Amino acid sequence: MTSIRTTSVGEVRDLIIATLDRAGVPQPDVDAELLIGHVLGLGRGELQAAVVMGRQVPGKQLADISAIAERRATREPLQHILGVAPFRSLELAVGPGVFVPRPETEQVAQFAIDALGALPDPEPIGIDLGTGSGAIALAMATEVPHARVFAVENSVDAFIWARQNFTRVGASNAILIFDDMAHALAELDGQASVVISNPPYVPDAAIPRDPEVRLYDPHAALYGGEDGLDVVRQLSETAARLLRPGGTLIIEHGELQGEAIRDILTNDGWKAAATFRDLTQRDRTTTALRA
Repeated sequence: MTSIRTTSVGEVRDLIIATLDRAGVPQPDVDAELLIGHVLGLGRGELQAAVVMGRQVPGKQLADISAIAERRATREPLQHILGVAPFRSLELAVGPGVFVPRPETEQVAQFAIDALGALPDPEPIGIDLGTGSGAIALAMATEVPHARVFAVENSVDAFIWARQNFTRVGASNAILIFDDMAHALAELDGQASVVISNPPYVPDAAIPRDPEVRLYDPHAALYGGEDGLDVVRQLSETAARLLRPGGTLIIEHGELQGEAIRDILTNDGWKAAATFRDLTQRDRTTTALRA
């Protein structure tokens, strides 16, 4: 992108929107306002007010805006540039090496939050397997404060980001553990009320369409074997070990995988396997009950 010469917030915004649009960035207007606001220290509403008022941008900040807009035009994730990603009521630190939490996962987390919150147990146990940034686990811990929440991650890079977020959020009822899913939390066998996971579920031969995913999300967080369900099979085994009878398993997955996951769970002895759609009417979440 050519250097920005104008000093009007409105003109700068229009230039960046056009640049991001040419690069194929979805919602270029939103990203442009977030990028400019990041440099100027303004929220989107404040930035829009600055446009109306004809506010000018100092030269140093123009250079900073130009630099990060150039990065976004290469399809580097917005969240990597800003250093944070929103998730429900939280703002989480993210960057290279960790999966960026998606809006659709907020609805998946709601299943776990509802299940934990509805239990008569004064201190129910929830477990997030493959926690990544810690998004689901920290949402559970902050929204169901009487629960004990355990988060498991086996990627060193992701664990570093999760640890930063656990410190950032400061939920005293949440515990982060570095371990492999297959062997984690043996001391809690048969005690958990909810196990949730957003496992890697992209088939190995599939190529994600969006450059932000294809080029920047860690492969270990994306790919799940030939049919994408290898980790789901392990998850079924581990969750059966951890959950008490009647406990709930919640799995996020791709829109075409609900039937196959229900078959895996049913064959493994789970009860009442059911798949639910997200807000775009795509299959997104499958739940089942421990027999």
